[in-house]
Amino acid sequence: MNIQNVNHFVHAYKIAPWRVQRQWIGTALLVVVALAMVATLYLDVTSQAAIAGREIQDLTAAITISQQVSGDLQTQLADLTSASAMEQRALDLGFRPMQSSEAEYLVVPGYYVLQPEILSSAPLLQLSALTTPPEYSESLLDWMDEKIVLSARRIQ
Repeated sequence: MNIQNVNHFVHAYKIAPWRVQRQWIGTALLVVVALAMVATLYLDVTSQAAIAGREIQDLTAAITISQQVSGDLQTQLADLTSASAMEQRALDLGFRPMQSSEAEYLVVPGYYVLQPEILSSAPLLQLSALTTPPEYSESLLDWMDEKIVLSARRIQ
């Protein structure tokens, strides 16, 4: 650029100062719009986080209420199925405790009671120290003494 072009630009700005003002106003408006967009984005993210937090609180409260209702129902079930309540209901329905003279036994031909194999096997006394490996019955001091004696023999 030569001097004449520079002088032309300076002269143009001196004649029309409103152009400089328009640039400053445009820049200021651009900054305001950018700040408004950032603020809007921040408010959007913050509001979504607050909504999610509130939903979590609501769900936690619902879980707590459900656990309390479940506990109440379990307590009611335990009360209804307790031995004293069951006995009282049976008496109310006309049942009565059985007498030993009323017991009848039924013999079923061909049925025999299976004996557990544990009771019919060898006595448990045979499974004593004879089947326990020596590694499980020696103490730490015995083990260390054996290692020291073996290392002393190797050195000699």
